[in-house]
Formats: sequence, C-alpha cells, structure tokens
Amino acid sequence: MGHAKIQKKSTDTDMTPFVDIAFLILSFFIMATKFKPPEPVEIKTPGSVLSQKLPDNNSVLISIDSTDKVYFSLLSEKDQSKFDEIISGINTSQNLGLSPAEMSNFRKTVMVGVPFGGLKQLLATDAKEQGSLKQPGIPVLDSATNQLVWWIQEAKKAFAGQKLNYLIKGDGNSKYPAFEAVIASLKRNEEYKYNLVTALDDIPAGSALDKSLKNPAN
Repeated sequence: MGHAKIQKKSTDTDMTPFVDIAFLILSFFIMATKFKPPEPVEIKTPGSVLSQKLPDNNSVLISIDSTDKVYFSLLSEKDQSKFDEIISGINTSQNLGLSPAEMSNFRKTVMVGVPFGGLKQLLATDAKEQGSLKQPGIPVLDSATNQLVWWIQEAKKAFAGQKLNYLIKGDGNSKYPAFEAVIASLKRNEEYKYNLVTALDDIPAGSALDKSLKNPAN
C-alpha cells in the first residue's frame, strides 16, 4: 500500500517584520521620553536612611545652595498653564512689565534665583543659556523684603482647589537662617506642611530600623 508523501516546508522564519516593529517601538520611546534637565545649581543634600517617594508633579521646589542662595522652581508637567498663571501674577503684582515672550519663557526656566528686578533679564535669556547666568538668589533674609512670599502666594492662587506640594532641597553646607527664612515664607502663606529632599543613605546594620525592616512582625 502506498504512503502519501508529506511535503517538507522550510522552518526558516522571516524576522524582517519583527525587526521593523522593534525599531518602531524604540523610536516611540525615544520620542516620548522626557529627560530631566540638569539643574544649573549644584546642591549636595544631606543624607537620610528613610526613603519616601517625593511628588514630581504639582509641586513647588525651594532650593538652598551652599552659599545660602534661594531658588524657586515649579514642577507641573501635566498642566503647563500653571506656569503662565504664576508669572502673570508676579508680573502684575510687582509691575515688572514682562513681555509675552518673556513670560512664555518661564515655562522652560528650570530655576528662578533672582530678585524681581533681575527677572526680566533672566526670562529674556534663552532657557538653554540661563545656566551661564549668575543668579544672586531670591531675597529672603529680611522679613520686610522676603520675595519668596510672593512666589508662594502666586503658586497657591494658581493651584487653588488642588493639592500643591512643597519641597525644600537644602545643601548640607547651607546655614540655618536661610532655611528659617524659607519656612517663614511658607508660614506667611499659611502653609505648614513640607517635605525635605535628602540623599538616601544605607541603613546602619544592626540598628533598630534595620531590625524592624528585616523582622516586620516583631
């Protein structure tokens, strides 16, 4: 009795479509990913052993460098119009005469560390070139001329009805009076809760915290 011959087929798989798909996915992630711009001011924060994920959206970041200069930053990627509301409020309340282009540049400005008198020059500079400018810091030490109060006030207005987080990032070599002045700015705006940004240190072996994390049931 005859047997039917089974036709042999090639086991080779054409990988070209898969390679095309891989390149398309890679291209998508490269174009969609937003990289955090480098900060124009180096701040070495003190370390802590407790880690808590800090909010990176709808937040005000107040930075203090090693020479006690204070900087204001807004973290709000989801709603860029908040930048416009804040700078418009500052422009009006301080009568700065900023142009529409200068106010629009505030969206791209990583950190503001100048008195109101120097804000026009800062925002007239391309965001990519602002890092080369020497910013003297926002005046805070004199309670009568503490300009950080106004920045916080305008941020509160822009986020009215929404949760706004306050982050304080201080250099380990900064002095207490600068930190105290920042806290005073928050208090004058009736804001009493804030997060301190620190570097994460290893938990000391054998410490009470180390033991509690290894044996959570005890």
